[in-house]
Amino acid sequence: MTLRMEANNTFALVSEDTKKEVQRSQDLEKSTNEIKRKNDIDLKEIVFVIQSQSNSYHAKRAEKLRKSILKQAANLTQELPRVVLIHQLTKQEGAWTILPLLPHFSVAYTRNSSWIFFCEEETRIKIPKLLEILRKYDSSKEWFLGKALYDEESTIIHHYAFSENPTVFKYPDFAAGWTLSLPLVNKLTKRLRSESLKSDFTIDLKHEVRHVPIVKRTWEDEAHLIEYYSDYVESSIPTVDLGIPNTDRGHCGKTFAILERFLNNSHDKVAWLVIVDDDTLISESSGAVLSPLSVYSCPASMVFSREAIRRLLASKCRCYSNDAPDDMVLGMCFSGLGIPVTHSPLFHQARPVDYPKDYLSHQIPISFHKHWNIDPVKVYHTWLAPSMEDKTRQETQKASKEEL
Repeated sequence: MTLRMEANNTFALVSEDTKKEVQRSQDLEKSTNEIKRKNDIDLKEIVFVIQSQSNSYHAKRAEKLRKSILKQAANLTQELPRVVLIHQLTKQEGAWTILPLLPHFSVAYTRNSSWIFFCEEETRIKIPKLLEILRKYDSSKEWFLGKALYDEESTIIHHYAFSENPTVFKYPDFAAGWTLSLPLVNKLTKRLRSESLKSDFTIDLKHEVRHVPIVKRTWEDEAHLIEYYSDYVESSIPTVDLGIPNTDRGHCGKTFAILERFLNNSHDKVAWLVIVDDDTLISESSGAVLSPLSVYSCPASMVFSREAIRRLLASKCRCYSNDAPDDMVLGMCFSGLGIPVTHSPLFHQARPVDYPKDYLSHQIPISFHKHWNIDPVKVYHTWLAPSMEDKTRQETQKASKEEL
């Protein structure tokens, strides 16, 4: 009798524990399902923003990505999302930097959207995976999601910010795609409205002759036509005196003199002009595709089509002084003429060590700038020098031109 009572009591205790465990499991499942329902999203709640540019080549690449996004959405039998191409949204040059457009996104999408996903034209997106990730986050809160990059050492391209420990500051890899929740977009918009955008920049204007030997040891042989400009003639290089004195600040006068010399003195079949600083390393074998009416600009390098130069010089737009900042003046001139100034992330304003390795890993760079504290010849051969295949192709093209 005693044994039976003990057995019954033990069974009762086990049963009670089992009930509690089942209840906890049910509560957990209920909570999980509630979170899933709360965070569950449809594609129509995501606005895809492609950081496109009006240049015809880049516009085509962006359109290809737009079609890919919509095709994936159709395959998922979901309502098609909004896909925005920035160059179609506004004619404001520089809108690809996103910040000027945040107020528009806040007004246009707050009521019916939860997320804004930003990407570049070369970004490749797996929609189901994106949905899977976004479901883990409560869209009613402020979220900034993306692949984090950080500087391994303080760098000029970020104004030496966080110099004591640059790794503490994370920023997104635009090419990998990044996402803002609408509450964060709204918060940023309020801040932008109360605090106007500031633009701080520093330009190194020193053109030092000591850089010329490096050009001759690296990329000079790649250039079929090359000229060195200075404020005096040096036959050993040789240099060309443009008749424009050196200035302590901007060098707009010298840049316009180069443009005029190109248009008046070069053969009509020379379609492109590349202006670079003498401490720039550049590759002509990168495979970049250029449009016939374009200007590509970045610190230390500018690429002009002949037609763009012709239209510029035919206009009345000129430097207000020889020492005016050439990039600012050119930007205003081309904007007034309706000629797009195209940004390319493959032109770099600093050295390879100034960029996160992950950022450079998915690029075929066109140029780097500055020789400080590096071996520029080694950098050139590591990142920019043409391969044997490129050299063979260049020699074949050169022979073909000579035969013509």
